Amino acid sequence: MAKVMVFDHPLIQHKVAMMRDKNTPSKEFRDLAREVAMLMAFEVTRDLPTQEVDIETPICPTKVRMLGGLDVAIVPILRAGLGFVDGMLEIIPNAKVGHVGLYRDPETHEPVEYYCKLPEDIDKRKVIIVDPMLATGGSAIAAVDFVKKRGAKDISLMFLIAAPEGIKALTEAHPDVDIYIAAKDDHLNENAYIVPGLGDAGDRIFGTK
Repeated sequence: MAKVMVFDHPLIQHKVAMMRDKNTPSKEFRDLAREVAMLMAFEVTRDLPTQEVDIETPICPTKVRMLGGLDVAIVPILRAGLGFVDGMLEIIPNAKVGHVGLYRDPETHEPVEYYCKLPEDIDKRKVIIVDPMLATGGSAIAAVDFVKKRGAKDISLMFLIAAPEGIKALTEAHPDVDIYIAAKDDHLNENAYIVPGLGDAGDRIFGTK
């Protein structure tokens, strides 16, 4: 069964609060997204396997634990998911980056695919799909479908803000994927926007309207 983790760390909550403020400019919003991604990455990667390695410190030989056995792929859902990539790469610099391009039909609110390019060895990697917003869940469900069809098995999803409706839809569609959320909001409005939310994450990251 999927694990759903909502972060309660004070630093994450403080930065998310700043991102919600409509007066926060795009550059600061982008910086905050990168910082939140870095903080969340610690928990998302908690279960990465390690192996024992022999090294020498300046004092003596010793055994230490280092990462081993499983590489990571970061897969942002375009375009807003790009706001998380730099922060993730600062923590996991050897990760490969794939991309899934989706947009939401303004009338049906259903996801439409326009691009998908993933690392060739996606089946051998822990895949972390990133997107700032989990609203209806349609885009996230489609993104998981795409990476599963290309062989991915170990998949987690990371969101800045999520609505209960999206969490329910995603866990029902893909009960084998874990979900990490910086903040869980109240509901979706009639236009399928998260309330209270923070507006359109892509517009706020890139300064578009």
